Amino acid sequence: MRLDSYAAARPWAKAIRQAVVTRTMPPWLADPAHGKFANDSSLSEAEIRMIAAWAAAAPKVEIRAAPPAQEWNIGRPDAVFTMPRPIAIPAQGAIDYQYVPLPTRFEHDAWIQSVEVRPSDPSVVHHAVVYIREPGSTWIKGPTMSDVLMVYTPGNSYDVWPAGMAKKIKAGSDLVLQMHYTVNGKPAQDQTRIGVTLASQSPAKAILTLQLNQDRFVIPPGDPNYRVQVFGTLPNDALLLSMFPHMHLRGKAFEYAIAGPNGQYETLLSVPRYDFHWQLNYKLATPRLLRAGTRLVCTARFDNSPNNPNNPDPTAEVRYGEQSWEEMMIGFFDVAVDADVDKPAFFVRR
Repeated sequence: MRLDSYAAARPWAKAIRQAVVTRTMPPWLADPAHGKFANDSSLSEAEIRMIAAWAAAAPKVEIRAAPPAQEWNIGRPDAVFTMPRPIAIPAQGAIDYQYVPLPTRFEHDAWIQSVEVRPSDPSVVHHAVVYIREPGSTWIKGPTMSDVLMVYTPGNSYDVWPAGMAKKIKAGSDLVLQMHYTVNGKPAQDQTRIGVTLASQSPAKAILTLQLNQDRFVIPPGDPNYRVQVFGTLPNDALLLSMFPHMHLRGKAFEYAIAGPNGQYETLLSVPRYDFHWQLNYKLATPRLLRAGTRLVCTARFDNSPNNPNNPDPTAEVRYGEQSWEEMMIGFFDVAVDADVDKPAFFVRR
């Protein structure tokens, strides 16, 4: 919907009120009982009442001159990397993951302060993962230890890191775009771009994207609350910055926790009503120091029942897979470490 004029916004007044009063919009899915988040987009009760009152009256008012729209949410990029050619998306059928290498041509190590992924046709992009392929590597697809610059999903199109923290791209590295396309009933094409801004000076902390994932599960047909869990132990101290759960159409709930002694858990993030259509990155209001040896646990629940309106087939036995009608269970999380520590070095236990 367009909201840049009264004539465009007025027909949507009742729908806007309903979405705001029911807290459907803006989308924020974290349980407020666990954690405080810097990017919490929830509206206050006063804001909800204000919007509801506007929608009830929908008065026509004089609109002041608005600033010109910006093409990029991160501001003007210092560098833009574009797919060399558009990828054609058919009207029907399954599409294998597409892997597109993009040379950065950085002659010196670059510290990335912000990044934005902009598909030319977001309607056919299920997700995009931007990997950093270091110099000398020929990796193009499959499992990798390469760091992740950004994960694009509905609701997560750009990232800006705090001052003094940044993502490192070594001189001579490439970016590799992993594109997951889905059909929508009509032919399309996409030519995704990646924009980055550079830190003004070398940061004190480097940001790494880590993940806990489980790919050995079988969700029984019709099961409304199937549980999948994965544990991992941090090899070194790290500052936890954000958490980003990822599942597919049967995803129901997701939780990050610290496993303590005597079977006790401290919940870091709980998403009790996971929404495939709004996959968000939850940024801690105050970063949390995790000591070496901290045991993290991610717990996911899946709804493979007929009561799940997104379920492609409640009679199917579901396993891990790349396509939307299969499932994934991945708990991404960003950490900050000393600037001279890269991803391989972080996993060397001291």
